[in-house]
This record gives sequence, C-alpha cells and structure tokens, in this order.
Amino acid sequence: MSTLSEPAAPTLSELLRTFRTRAGLTQAALAEKAGLSEQAISVLERGTRSRPRQDTVRSLTTALGLSPTEATQFLSVARSKSGSTPARVTGQQPAADRYPMPWQLPPAAPDFTGRSAQMDAILAVLRAPADGDSGAVGVVAITGMGGIGKTTLAVQAAHKLADSYPDGHLYLNLRGYGPGDPMATADAHRHLLRSLGVDLQLIPEDVEESTALLRSQLAGRRVLMVLDNATDAAHVLPLLPGRAGSAAIVTSRGSLVNLPGARQIRLDALSKSESLELLTEVIGPARVAAEPAATEVLATFSGRLPLAVRLIGGRLATRPTWPVQHFVDLLQDEERRLDSLGSDENGVRASIASSVRFLETSDRELDRQAAGALPLLAVPDGSDLITAVAAALLELPLRRATAILERLVDLNLLESVAPSRYRFHDLIRAYGREVADETLASAERDQILARVLRLYTEMGWISQALTHPTSPRLPLATVGSRGLLPTFSDRELALRWIDAEQRNLVDRFRQARQSSLADHVLLAELTLALFGYHESRRRWQEMREFVVGAVELAQQHGRPGTAAWLQHDSAIPDAESGATSAAIERIMVALEMFQEIDDRFGQARSCSSLAYLLGFQERIDEALEYGRTALTLSRAIKDTTLEGVALTAVGGLYDRTGEFARADEAFAQGIALAERADDTRAVFKRNLNAAFAHVQVGRHADAVVLGLRALRVVEQAGDATFQGESNHLLAIAYAAQGHYDSAAEHIERGLLAARTARDAEREGRLYVELAKISAARGEHGLAVDQLNTALPLLRNASEVYFADARDLLEKLGRGEFERYEFAAHSI
Repeated sequence: MSTLSEPAAPTLSELLRTFRTRAGLTQAALAEKAGLSEQAISVLERGTRSRPRQDTVRSLTTALGLSPTEATQFLSVARSKSGSTPARVTGQQPAADRYPMPWQLPPAAPDFTGRSAQMDAILAVLRAPADGDSGAVGVVAITGMGGIGKTTLAVQAAHKLADSYPDGHLYLNLRGYGPGDPMATADAHRHLLRSLGVDLQLIPEDVEESTALLRSQLAGRRVLMVLDNATDAAHVLPLLPGRAGSAAIVTSRGSLVNLPGARQIRLDALSKSESLELLTEVIGPARVAAEPAATEVLATFSGRLPLAVRLIGGRLATRPTWPVQHFVDLLQDEERRLDSLGSDENGVRASIASSVRFLETSDRELDRQAAGALPLLAVPDGSDLITAVAAALLELPLRRATAILERLVDLNLLESVAPSRYRFHDLIRAYGREVADETLASAERDQILARVLRLYTEMGWISQALTHPTSPRLPLATVGSRGLLPTFSDRELALRWIDAEQRNLVDRFRQARQSSLADHVLLAELTLALFGYHESRRRWQEMREFVVGAVELAQQHGRPGTAAWLQHDSAIPDAESGATSAAIERIMVALEMFQEIDDRFGQARSCSSLAYLLGFQERIDEALEYGRTALTLSRAIKDTTLEGVALTAVGGLYDRTGEFARADEAFAQGIALAERADDTRAVFKRNLNAAFAHVQVGRHADAVVLGLRALRVVEQAGDATFQGESNHLLAIAYAAQGHYDSAAEHIERGLLAARTARDAEREGRLYVELAKISAARGEHGLAVDQLNTALPLLRNASEVYFADARDLLEKLGRGEFERYEFAAHSI
C-alpha cells in the first residue's frame, strides 16, 4: 500500500554537497575560495553542524555562485534550527537534530557597570573567525577575590557572544570555593555531556575516557562554555574543548596562570566613579542626588567591591525611608561593617570565609599556614605589608613568609602591589581583624604589633649607624638583629628603605600608642633609634610626635641614658621651627640629666647645642661660656667629633662678635677634624654651618667659598638631600649680594635635588626663596605663582616655613615687599 507524502526537505549538508558538486569543487577548493577552513566545509557536509554564522553563509553563497532563489533557500535552511527547509514537514529526523542546543547562561545583570577594558579583551579573544581558522581554542581566565564580579563579567560577556556560538552555551558552577566541596571532574563531565545530549549510560567512568568523549562531542561545533568558580587550572583542564570552534570562559579566585593559552584577566575593585554608578543603578538617581556626599562615602565603605555595593544598595532599596547618611553611620564601625554587608552565604563575610576555608582544609601545609597567617597579618595598621614585616610578625624566615604571602595572593586574599610589598582589600582586612579579635587575646594582638615595631627599631639603629656612625646613642641599642633586613651598602639606601615604609611606621606607632604597648619601653627605643632618619630627612614634626612621652617611658624603665638623649633630641623640632626659647629650656633639662649620670659626652653635646641656640638670641656671652665648656669637655674625653661640633658653634659666635680671624680659625679646626676622621657628613655640615654663619654677618663672599666646598663634598657622595641644602645656602649667599641670576641657578639645582630626594619641605622652602628673588626683581606675579606652588609642599612642614610663605604672599598682596631678606632659619 502506498501513501502520498511530501518529499523530505533537503538539509543544509545535502544542499551544500549538491551545490559544491554542481560547481565542480572539492571541499578544499571550496574552502579556499570561500576563505574558510576545509574542516569547516567537512563538518557542515557531515551534518554535525547545522547553524553556521551568517557571514559564513554569505561567503559560501558567493563562492558557489548561487542564484538569488538558491541563495534564499540556502540561507533559510541555515537559519532553521532543524537544519532543513522550515516549510517542509518530514517523518525523518534530520542529521542536525541528533544534538540538542543547550542555552544554560544565567541572566545578565541589568545593572552591570564598568569593566569596559576587560570586556573588550574577552570579546577580542572569543569573537574568533567563524569556523576556527586560528586553530587555537579560545580560553579566557578571569581571576580575582570573592565578590569582585568575576561571574557577572563572564556571564555578561557570554551573552554578548551569543551570535558567535550558535550551537549553544554551557554554564557550570564547579564550586571550587564553595558552597560545599569542589565538583569532581567526573561529575562535571556527566553534567556537560548530558547537556550535550549524551545518554548517561554511555558516559565512561574513567576520567580520561570521559574527557575524550566530551572533546569529541564539542568537535565541529561552536559552543561557549562558562566554567565558573574553578579551584585551579588542574580543575578545569579536563573540561576544555580540544579543537578550535568551541571556547571557554573560566573564573576562579585562585591563580589560573598555568592554564595553557588562556588570556589572563585579573579583576580589581571598581573605580570610585564605577562604584557610584553601580550604587546609583541599584538605589536610583533620586536618592543619590538628594545625598551625594553620603552616597560617595557609602561607596567607599563597600571597598568598591561589586558584591558589597549591591548588598548595600539592596538594603537601601528595600528601606526607601532610610536616609543614606543613616546607613553611612551604621558602617562607620569597621567591626560591624561586615554585618551590614550580608550575613548569609551570599554575603561578603561568607565569600571571604569560603576562600579561607579552602586553605584551612587543604592537604598542603603551606595552605594551612596561609589560612592561619591571614588574621595575624591583618592586625597591624598601615596601607600595605612588606615581606620583612610579615616575617617578623609571623616569626618565620623570610623565605617561608614569602611563600605564605604569595599563596594568599594566588587566592586573591592579598594583592601584590610591588616586589616584596602586599596589600589587603579593606573588607578582607576587616574580616582578618574580626577573626583575630575572636581567636587571639588582646595581649597576643599587641605582641604581634610589638614584633613589627622591633623590626622598625632594628632598622632605625642600622640607619643611624650609617648616617651618624659616631652617634653616642648607638651604644644604647638593645634590640638585636633577626636577619630579616637586607644589608645596606650606604646611608642613602638605608634611608630610602625607611622612606618607603615611613607611612606604615607612623601608623603602627600610633596604633601602639592606643594599645597596652603605650607603656612599653620599646616605643622610647624606637624613637631614639629613628634619630638618624628624622635628622637626615628633616622630619621634625614626626620627631616631635614620637618623642612625646618617650622620656618618661625611658625613665620608668630604668634607662637614664636613653631618657637624657631623648630629652636632648626633643629640642631639635623646636629649634628647627624657630621656637628657640623652648628649645633652650629642653636642652637645659637634658644637661642636668647628663650631669646626674655623669655622662660627659652628653654634657658636651648639650653645651654645644646651648651655644648655638643662645647665639640665635644674641646672648653671646652665655653662648660663648657654654661653647668653651663644650670644648673643654670634648677634649677631656678625647672625642674629636664633639670637639668639631663645639668648634663650629664657637666659630659662629666669634663671627657675631666681629672676631673674624678667631671664627675662621675655629671653623678650620673643626673641618680639619672631620676630614682627618674621613667623616663626609661632618665635613659637609661644618662647611655649611660656617657658610651660614658668614651670611648672617654679611661675609657673603666667604660664605660662597665654603658653600661651594660643601656642595662638592655631597655631590661626590651622591647625597641628594644635602645637595638641596647646599644649593639653598648658595642661593641665599648670592641673593644677599644682589646676584639674583646666580641665586636662581642654584635654586633650580636645589629643586632638582629635592625632588630626587623626595624632600617636599626643602622643595617648598626653595620655592619661597625663589619667590623672594622674583619679588626683588619686581616680578610680583611670578612670585605669587611660586608661593602658591610652595604652600601645598609646606603644609606638613614646620609651621615657621609655612608661615613664611603665607606672610610673604600677604605682603605681596598689600604691595609691601621692598627688598630681598633671608630668614635666620633659612637653612
């Protein structure tokens, strides 16, 4: 019996084969003519791929020379999901229907914000030629800390790539960092193969065999895989396509640098503007416009973490009557901040905890050590952590500490910002401190901080031994070496080490002052150890802050020598800021303390300091008496360093009394002692001090001679800080004579040296000097510009320097400036 039926509609493979044969072309010839690969033609004719991209269809239509009717039919079949002419109904299953087309992507985030550069990079890699002519499998690896937006970016990109992968999209959460245990490779294979239409009973149990089957199923198809939350490269390698055509986007909190051929994209926190934009998307522009300042602070409290921004925005969105400022007030308390950022498994705390738990439960000892180290590393204040500090607080060798830090970086629990320097994200540090508060007693946390301060104290003594090798403070050191610090070949390298760590050092010192360490003698020794750094870098305000209470601490702990030197050094910030009377009072007390412990070295130094200070107040007779006492004491104890200091002080006093020959003799003797001791710093300082003494009494030509000698010494030594000081002195000496061109030349050289030394105070003071010269030349507008440049540089300097700049600016505004004058504290 026969039945009437429509003939079966041709499939894409049948049409392509028919048209190619008619054109007399082999598969290779057609591929070359259409600009495609031979493999692409082969899979289309076999029917293993049924929906080529439109540009592929257009290339084939042109290469085959199809008529308009044939081209329309070919395009219609290619667009059809069944792979045959849509109008025909057949009782036979087309070849293309052997495979389902999975579309498993989660929805794209409607409030997706930023990440434009990263998105462009993903699209550039995965929008490959239609049929994989490149031969390489497209793989993108997105890494970053939990909550940074890896999955959101991957899904957003996958949706944009939908047209490039017409055979489907697979999405799989590998649970590398929770919830629960990571997904086993065999389970991942079963999920992916079942999604591709393979019967579960046909999936091999052997992982290598199931890997091969997965790659066979993907061959000749254009499928995009999003493999989310992988543990590491080994976790995801068996899941990747084996041939070009299909592609994968992989996300992980851990490092994926070992993933062959993958384009690495590491996500950082959103920018400030992106955080505000995302928060605006969530809570609405009206609330942002009503409280813009509060909204900006709120975005900052989120750590610019997309997960945190959305959680904050979500809470506000569901509480429309809450002012934004109220939520800001709730988040002010760092200890409560994580509570406000989600308390369930989708919150920020849970996201961070899952990464830590991965380390805690690892079979590797290094991972378990890293998990235990995280709360300890979070204890100290400061913007970042260097390896030596981490090793000190963990009480571990440098190599092991480095391995722990790098492991935390691998899991994006820590960021490597420079070689041997690391930084916590704000919310991860908050989490670490939360754990530390829960697991460590207050005394234990303070001891962690104390270990850091001991390292800084050790570094202070190392620096002082290089900057002031004959310093009488050095024998008072009690903190020994732990072998964590590098060996420094010269003073500048040691000073730069502290420069780089200075902000952290100050933050941690202040933190200690608020803890039980406030009564620890370590704070007094740290202050004394840093004398060489503070004096060399002219950090007078910092020195003033550190010395507060330090004398009393040393006395309470039975260290009278340390207390006396701290008392002496407490006068330096006053002397440098022009508070001469206060400085004299402090030195008088120091002198009594040195006399009580029969420290003749300290007595001699105090007397020479008093000679300098009393001379500034024109109390010449008293000053000379102290200067001669300093000479007598230093010669009695045969200390040529102190003798040279005393001679320089006495020389300055003789200059003031007009006894120039005696002044020159004293200066020359002091300089000769420094030269015989091969003390470069002392040679420089004594030449410079003598030069400035000459300037103060009008001996400008003599001042230039000594100033040039000082400059040559520090140029040979390569000391940029002292070069700035020398050029400043020479500028003053020339300007005082009206030689403004020469003065301006030395100021320019001094500015270059100050910038090299990162000495903002010196740079600001040189601009003030330059403004005086410009004003003396009648260039008042230029002088105003120079002062406006100086003021920000001097904002954190001694008040006397800032006041000089401000007062001169006001004088220029009133038109009161008459002639160039230098200040007594110019150098």
